[in-house]
Amino acid sequence: MRVMDLLLKDLMQLMRDWKTALFLLVMPIAFTLMFGFIFGGIDATGDGETEDARLPVGYLDLGLGASEQPTSISMHLLDMIERSDAIRPVELTGVTVERAQALVADGDLAGVVIVPVGYGERVLNAGTVSKPPPLEVIADPNSSTASVVREGVRTATVRLMGAVEIAQLSAQALEARGGTADEAFVAQALDDAVAAWQTPPLAIVETRSGATTTPEDEGPGWSENAYAHSSPGMMVQFSIAGLIGAANILVMERKSKCLRRLLTTAISRADIILGHFLTMFVMIFAQIVVLMAFGQILLGLDYLRAPLATLLLAVAMALWTASLGLLIGVLAKTEDQAVIFAMVPMFVFSGLGGAWMPLEFTSETFQTVGRLFPSAWAMDGLKNILVRGMGLESVWMPVGVMLAYGVFFFALAVWQFRFE
Repeated sequence: MRVMDLLLKDLMQLMRDWKTALFLLVMPIAFTLMFGFIFGGIDATGDGETEDARLPVGYLDLGLGASEQPTSISMHLLDMIERSDAIRPVELTGVTVERAQALVADGDLAGVVIVPVGYGERVLNAGTVSKPPPLEVIADPNSSTASVVREGVRTATVRLMGAVEIAQLSAQALEARGGTADEAFVAQALDDAVAAWQTPPLAIVETRSGATTTPEDEGPGWSENAYAHSSPGMMVQFSIAGLIGAANILVMERKSKCLRRLLTTAISRADIILGHFLTMFVMIFAQIVVLMAFGQILLGLDYLRAPLATLLLAVAMALWTASLGLLIGVLAKTEDQAVIFAMVPMFVFSGLGGAWMPLEFTSETFQTVGRLFPSAWAMDGLKNILVRGMGLESVWMPVGVMLAYGVFFFALAVWQFRFE
């Protein structure tokens, strides 16, 4: 009961300070919305359509000026480029080569593919993937996108040559059986080979786990739910920032000699330490629950798809953060030091732990360093549920690491705890 009395006293003291609500709820919600908007959580056009992020590459067929009609080979090449994940073709008609070069120089296009006159015949005569006729690709060599443009065109060309070789082999097989492979047969075989790229026998398919809300679920104005990163990220960051008020209670009690006077009462030293620790745990756990509810109800994040896993993560996060808060309150001598000691680990743990930017987008060295912080494991556990659609089995390691950090911080705090 004495521990509970101290817990209630600390909580009432915190609730009287307006800065507590600011750091616990207002700022994390505001930053969650801001980062979510930056990462593309809301479609600014409001029409439910996402912008094509592929690099625009001009497609200039010089053969059109001679025949007025695109060859089937040119059309198939254009189709292959259209299927690229990295570049998208922009057909250029009535444009000179000099004008196409100017479009690249001005930054209107990332590059231009120039299809020479007679390219279709040269492709059919080459007939092998290893000897494709050259295409002129115009791209700024000083731009980081030049290699992407060239690789995208090369991939489309290799696929086209593979389709041509398949068509020619089909014609040879027909003639070997005594049939006649005319131009119509070869053209149909080529069409079938090109169409086969739409359903290749082996492909890597990206599927949505169902853990995050889809654009169809939310209606117009929504694209992929980027709040699946910003919500847990800000939850991790501001759980540390929220420790400032609780740590200041310890600092003020030590400065006012209140801790020493508590020793003259029936409460023990262990009860005093435990009471302050439970204050921080209850405060941070309540903050996490409220932010999860906000994400679940208003942001379309399915934290409850694995309720037990989510609960374990919330408890582990609150435990290691409360232990860190207790250590901050022990080490800080003044209120200003408590603020500094809370803000520094908040920025370090958040920045290096992947709360601001997914660690998957960083270098291998950065990821290795980031994994040294409990914040990275908290992010990993939460995103296992929200993004990857995983369940209880995916959170044991993050929970274990966070609990280990919690024990470490708590042991340091107890070791350094002074009542004077």
